[in-house]
Amino acid sequence: MFYGWWMVAACLLIATLSWALGVFGVSVYLYEITRMHGWSIGVVSSAITVFYLTGACLSMPVGSLIGRKGPRGVITVGALAMGTSVALLGRITEPWQVYAIFILAGVGYASLGSTALTTTLAPWFERHQGRAVTIALLGASFGGMIGLPLLATSIRLLGFAQATMLAGAAVIAVVLPLAWRVLRHRPQDLGLLPDGMRPDPRTVPVEPHRWNRSAALATPQFRTSIAAFGLALMVQLGFLTHHVALAAPTLGAAGAAALVSATAIAAFIGRLLLARFSDAIDVRLAAAAMFGLGTIFLTLLAFAASPTALVVASLGYGITIGNVTTLSPIIVRREFGAASFGSIYGVGAMIIGLLSCLGPSVFGWLHDISGGYRLPFLTAAALDALALAVILYGRPRDELRPRS
Repeated sequence: MFYGWWMVAACLLIATLSWALGVFGVSVYLYEITRMHGWSIGVVSSAITVFYLTGACLSMPVGSLIGRKGPRGVITVGALAMGTSVALLGRITEPWQVYAIFILAGVGYASLGSTALTTTLAPWFERHQGRAVTIALLGASFGGMIGLPLLATSIRLLGFAQATMLAGAAVIAVVLPLAWRVLRHRPQDLGLLPDGMRPDPRTVPVEPHRWNRSAALATPQFRTSIAAFGLALMVQLGFLTHHVALAAPTLGAAGAAALVSATAIAAFIGRLLLARFSDAIDVRLAAAAMFGLGTIFLTLLAFAASPTALVVASLGYGITIGNVTTLSPIIVRREFGAASFGSIYGVGAMIIGLLSCLGPSVFGWLHDISGGYRLPFLTAAALDALALAVILYGRPRDELRPRS
């Protein structure tokens, strides 16, 4: 088997832990910390915003470092930062410690998140690049479907301090061996070419086209890709943050929690479909389809007055969630090639991350202004429609697609 698929398996495991203890875990930490210490939700949720901002700001150096030096060092730092921060969460005594720990967790998430993993895989695949990235990022869904319930169950059985200590140790124990025994920089280091092809001594090597950041930012392809996914992920993060609050008045607390889990399963199914077809389709059209579906189902959520409408709209939007996260690096990799991916996608991921951080606050402000969730979700639907127009506007002509 081509060694690149072992790379994919390692990245899938890393993504599972990163999303379970990072993206999904923060909601558990918010509840447990406020319950244990009596601190306000505003104080702790502000620290979570710092977590996302730290991850966004570090996307550019993370992508550049992995592109130039390979993944081992960055993944090692990420494992130590994520493991240490999670272990310390159960031992905080002052509010300022929450901010310090979430900054450290942000370093871990940036080093183990989508930019790090997609840059790690970029040199290894050409024909199967879309499938490889999609399979690796199935770990994000596993983090919500498997990792988060395990974390919540361990907290209930062992207590918050003991459970976070074990979770932090698990990250370090699993990820460090993967970083040093499995992950490699380029297939050429093993005498291979992308997708497992063997070098042909009769073929004259061709130096791949390399982009710098300013040149990439000057192209409409790059700008429209980053703008469209920044808008869509701002909507998505707002939806994920406010989903329970939207659903609980209609379904009750238990029903809302079940709906969130079902939505995560829908996201997993969407990712599986993308993994099957991503290498054979126009990925900008696929992104446009996801944004179009998002527009429809977010509009339905704005007007959902019955449990059935709420469930159908949530599951429909859930199908798009995983693919919106996955398609962004696939588009940049396909249109700009592997040689410059880490450097240019790092700056793109930083911009996307900074935009997406606004989602929870925008939803909250619009809710408070209007007294309900209709205006926030209608605004979200409009933003998804705008993202659809932007991603299609930036479709490049063939001669504008340098490949490596």
